[in-house]
Amino acid sequence: MIKLFTLKQQKKEGEQKGSGGQQKKASAAQLRIQKDISELNLPKTCATDFPDPDDLLNFKLIISPDEGFYRDGRFVFNFRVGSNYPHEPPKVKCGTQVYHPNIDLEGNVCLNILREDWNPVLTINSIVYGLQFLFLEPNPEDPLNKEAADVLQNNRRQFEFNVKKAMRGGYVGETYFECCLHK
Repeated sequence: MIKLFTLKQQKKEGEQKGSGGQQKKASAAQLRIQKDISELNLPKTCATDFPDPDDLLNFKLIISPDEGFYRDGRFVFNFRVGSNYPHEPPKVKCGTQVYHPNIDLEGNVCLNILREDWNPVLTINSIVYGLQFLFLEPNPEDPLNKEAADVLQNNRRQFEFNVKKAMRGGYVGETYFECCLHK
């Protein structure tokens, strides 16, 4: 009986020493994002960048489409994963100004799974594929940039011209776009 008590006491002391009062327990969001990142299956046109390797809740996704209107472009998305993840979607903004019907000039992204269709079973991988799909098939039916959506619906040639001009660096209408061609 005394041996059992001694073992319990040693275990308790070991736990206290091990934690040292400084080790923080990982949050549910941190555990889930660790899992999501370890299971990431990025297409060859995508890469991630973790400016702070110890902070998995803030990272960048770089998409470099190899087909479609945005071929040879390089687009950077900033991910901010909140403490309520996976019950709330991460905040995703495009850090590259782009002429696109589903991305406004401030970088806000119109992707249903980042808003009303978010579900905790979805992962970072789901978002990556959703963003990549926006570059392959821009959706003029649900625009954030109405002007780009109108041009895409009414004059695909002009839309393609505007995309290329914006990606090379130049004005489309009153808006100046920095070059975002893959180097």
